[in-house]
Amino acid sequence: MNETIKSIMERNSCRDFKDTPLTEEQLKTIVDAALAAPSAMNRQPWHVVVVKDKAIVDELDAAGIDVITKNNPEALERMKERGGKIFYNAPCVIYVLSDGSAYGSMDSGILTQNVCIAAQSMGLSTCIVGMANMPLTGEKGDEYKKMLKFPEGYEFAIGILLGTPNTGKEPHELVPEKVTYIG
Repeated sequence: MNETIKSIMERNSCRDFKDTPLTEEQLKTIVDAALAAPSAMNRQPWHVVVVKDKAIVDELDAAGIDVITKNNPEALERMKERGGKIFYNAPCVIYVLSDGSAYGSMDSGILTQNVCIAAQSMGLSTCIVGMANMPLTGEKGDEYKKMLKFPEGYEFAIGILLGTPNTGKEPHELVPEKVTYIG
């Protein structure tokens, strides 16, 4: 099996990261892979914010848990079963922002897939987390957007946790019934 296909097939969502910081070389490779993503008409309707300051990651995590506690207690119970954190102790959180254009969400998803497959190929792990948006919806949401240097006109699209896995996990099972062949 070629290495790209192997990385795709072995990728899983990590929810247990070591606190080992990423190297500058690892981050540069991941960011380059993100920016190499194709986009509709090459508009590149994204902006990427890489948060590697552990104190900021922890602050955003706590703020997100606070929002969930106030607004969605059922989700909080599930979070507690998984360690009580949104970011699972990841040393790096990537915020993928979109300009809101027609293909912004799709193009941000393509960029996210590039990040996840590149990380997998490098022996790192990822977890795509929509809940990375939680701290941005709370009382200090606008402050966090300023702190994270969101450019004018860009909004949260996708969050990606990135780091070295503490424990392994099998990838999800393929479901061939989800495919229809015509012709």
